[in-house]
Amino acid sequence: MNFRTQIPLKKNLKQIDYNSKIILFGSCFTKNIGNKLEYFKFQSNTNPFGILFHPLAIEHLIANSINKREYTDQDVFFLNERWHTFDAHSDLSDVSKEKLLSNLNSTIEFTHKSMQQATHVIITLGTAWVYRLIETDRIVANCHKVPQKKFLKELLAPVEISESLAAIVSLIRDYNKKVEIIFTVSPVRHLKDGFVENSLSKANLISGIHQIVGPRKQIHYFPSYEIMMDDLRDYRFYKKDMLHPNETAVDYIWEKFNKTWINEKAFQFMHEIDSIQKALAHKPFNPTSEKHREFLSDLNKNIERITQKISHVSFKQKKG
Repeated sequence: MNFRTQIPLKKNLKQIDYNSKIILFGSCFTKNIGNKLEYFKFQSNTNPFGILFHPLAIEHLIANSINKREYTDQDVFFLNERWHTFDAHSDLSDVSKEKLLSNLNSTIEFTHKSMQQATHVIITLGTAWVYRLIETDRIVANCHKVPQKKFLKELLAPVEISESLAAIVSLIRDYNKKVEIIFTVSPVRHLKDGFVENSLSKANLISGIHQIVGPRKQIHYFPSYEIMMDDLRDYRFYKKDMLHPNETAVDYIWEKFNKTWINEKAFQFMHEIDSIQKALAHKPFNPTSEKHREFLSDLNKNIERITQKISHVSFKQKKG
């Protein structure tokens, strides 16, 4: 008897290797995939503006980055002893207005260059629920704990989502015609919105994405959400909050991503890098022993060997 369903996945033609340059935007699940790419030393940048949950927020910041929009005093506000912008996550907020504006504008410049060089853009959508600031009639990326009475909560319809995603694709393609764009839906459940409301939100996201997906147009869909919901259909694959995928689930989804999007020629390098990363994390019983000095010597030789093969790879080396 079969007790699991396996989602069929096809290898894509323009896969990721160690020459690829990847930029990722989106929800907190974006960080899970971004951390894996970083761990294996791919050339990747994850959420330069922090976590972004819905497509309109991602569209807005991609447009700002490509057009090199400059942030000014009018774009920030002071609350709870910190300066914020409604455009980005609170990770960028700061006690200094000048520092926040400097960080925003340097991130715009950084993202502008990254988009120009990218071979792959990965966008993970978390929710179709958005908050509209009543004062300005504008949908925000993050509420920053501003009182909820100042917002209207709305659900984006599939057509609004597909229009936003089409605008994102158009922005990117006008700037970088060769890039592969990968959309996915976060498997994290947003139950604060409600059980039915979360299902409706995810359904709208999936429907909106599939209005624009087309491999011939270099626009792809990776089924992170479906793998979690249909393949890993068990609470043992969740963290204690029963909302977020646990480490086992993230590893499994990453394995599926590997088979679909990572070039097989990169696997040997990934294996070598994994061995080095585990060795770097090793805590010796006796740091001054001869055996540990030999261990460090071998480790440094392995690091030197891999960095000669892949020039951009860098490790923080341990010294004997």
